[in-house]
Amino acid sequence: MKNISVIGAGTMGNGIAHVFAQNGFTVSLIDVNASQLEKALATISKNLDRQIAKSLLTEEGKKKTLSQLSTYTGITAGVQNADLIVEAATENIELKLKIFKQLDEAAPAKTILATNTSSISITKIAAVTKRPESVIGMHFMNPVPVMKLVEIINGYTTKKEVTETIVALSIQLGKIPCVVNDYPGFIANRILMPMINEAIYSLFEGVAGVEEIDTIMKLGMAHPMGPLQLADFIGLDVCLSILNVLHAGFGNPKYAACPLLVNMVTAGKTGIKSGEGFYVYSAGNKDLIVSNRFK
Repeated sequence: MKNISVIGAGTMGNGIAHVFAQNGFTVSLIDVNASQLEKALATISKNLDRQIAKSLLTEEGKKKTLSQLSTYTGITAGVQNADLIVEAATENIELKLKIFKQLDEAAPAKTILATNTSSISITKIAAVTKRPESVIGMHFMNPVPVMKLVEIINGYTTKKEVTETIVALSIQLGKIPCVVNDYPGFIANRILMPMINEAIYSLFEGVAGVEEIDTIMKLGMAHPMGPLQLADFIGLDVCLSILNVLHAGFGNPKYAACPLLVNMVTAGKTGIKSGEGFYVYSAGNKDLIVSNRFK
């Protein structure tokens, strides 16, 4: 594999493009929004500078990485030579199905189609293509350049050879692949999201405050980040979407999203990206400040 196409230039997409380019792959980064592509390249450049500051990369390495990247606003031009396509668009089932129909038509027959979805059925996505055996989940963790895990998800008909190829590719990227099967939430979010939801319920029911909940989980369970801060980092809208997938997929009330989470997302308080969630965020301020709503 030499040519990689990444669909979506948001946080996950630019991180995935960064990692592939830094490891010598030719990368086509595709997004319908040209300004988002410019922003993505600026983010990649800034993250490469961080690696240089930590002596993890040289200036020459940065130049080489950026030279491996090209951007496109159209799918057809961006995937015509792809050996692998990694879709990293918004966690929305209808959008992903639409994209995969387009990819199936535009990409060469040899191309493996992967999705970075964190919870949506690989089998359902694969079913809208004429190559379901070549569709697989490749769930990177955020921030992609830092986190080692890649959760690899087999669809119902994913070929063994495709899985083996993606496992080997993940190792080539310096990642640690873990292969799981296609059930709602897979493993990472099937376990993580109920924990986050329970933390939100604990706040909702007045058991403890934001800081207390996060401190107990950090100091008592050795978590690097408390569940409420992590929810802000992931995006409360994304957390809600994943919980809805779990609830619908299993039909079990234990996966029902806390009403507080629903209200916060409805109000547009989605965490870091909106400037407020359980904490408030401002440019240049690294201190954790609990939202006034929870004081």
